[in-house]
Amino acid sequence: MSLNRLVAAVAAAWLLLAPGPSGALDYPTGVVRIVIPYLPGGSAEAQTRFLASELQKQWGKPVIIENKPGAGTTIGAAYVATQKPDGHTLYLASTSHTVTPSLYKSLPYDPIKSFEQISMVSTSPFLILVKGDSDIKTLADLVQLVKSKPGTMSWASSGVGAGPYLSGQLFKTKSGLDVVHVPFTGTPPSLNAVLGGHVNYVFADITSLPLVRSGQLRALAVTTPKRSLLVPDVSTFAEAGIPGIEVSNWSSVIAPAGTPKDIVAFLNASIVKALQLPEVQASYQKLGFVPQSSTSEEVTSFMRSEMQKYADVIKNAGLQPN
Repeated sequence: MSLNRLVAAVAAAWLLLAPGPSGALDYPTGVVRIVIPYLPGGSAEAQTRFLASELQKQWGKPVIIENKPGAGTTIGAAYVATQKPDGHTLYLASTSHTVTPSLYKSLPYDPIKSFEQISMVSTSPFLILVKGDSDIKTLADLVQLVKSKPGTMSWASSGVGAGPYLSGQLFKTKSGLDVVHVPFTGTPPSLNAVLGGHVNYVFADITSLPLVRSGQLRALAVTTPKRSLLVPDVSTFAEAGIPGIEVSNWSSVIAPAGTPKDIVAFLNASIVKALQLPEVQASYQKLGFVPQSSTSEEVTSFMRSEMQKYADVIKNAGLQPN
């Protein structure tokens, strides 16, 4: 066999084995849904819209977002776990997906085994916020005020089990605060609660940045180990004198367990391609996300380590499962 014929044969074999165009897999054959376990308007939806738009361009098939909020993201996860494993129903998992096993005594699904992990999508910080015209200027001011009024002040989050909730509980435990938690079913209503003066502070994601930049909210600290380039003047909790509060807001795409491996590989390749596009990266960074793809094996390993980390953190913090 000539060299040219050998190269052609190898190339043909590779094309048969490698994730290729959707026609080669007969996928997708219709609408692909990406389920988000939050109310419309939050950071999860913002980043997913950019990803969905690019995947729709790649595949030539509709890619839509479906919001299924509630119960600390467990409603959305439980729903996706029961869907047909054909790649047409996907789930945007985030920090809360690896936190809820330690916050609930029983779940109708296993965060790892009930899904096929496809790829990481992004990372970003959580922030602790007060109303912009508040007399509270620093984290130390807030701690001092809460301790002077035990049991009478309150804070909001996007719901029990989500990353902001865990961040707030860690802050409460590490600072020795007696403060009331008010859970909401999403980020927008939790922010409105602070703006309306109904709660004293809130833990939220980076969709709060426009309100920070406009002066309506004041950021006191970020939960990441290092300062965020988006709000470089805002200290970390450790810098503010309260170490041990490090919770990153990350997201990934997963699918129901049993989704065929060739579809998982095709989805991974599609997401990696989308996140490498300069326009997608610019859109993510403008919103405050750091685009971050991965292999399916990497995201599986990462989730396992996150589950163990939060299990240890929650146990050490004295939080009891509901």
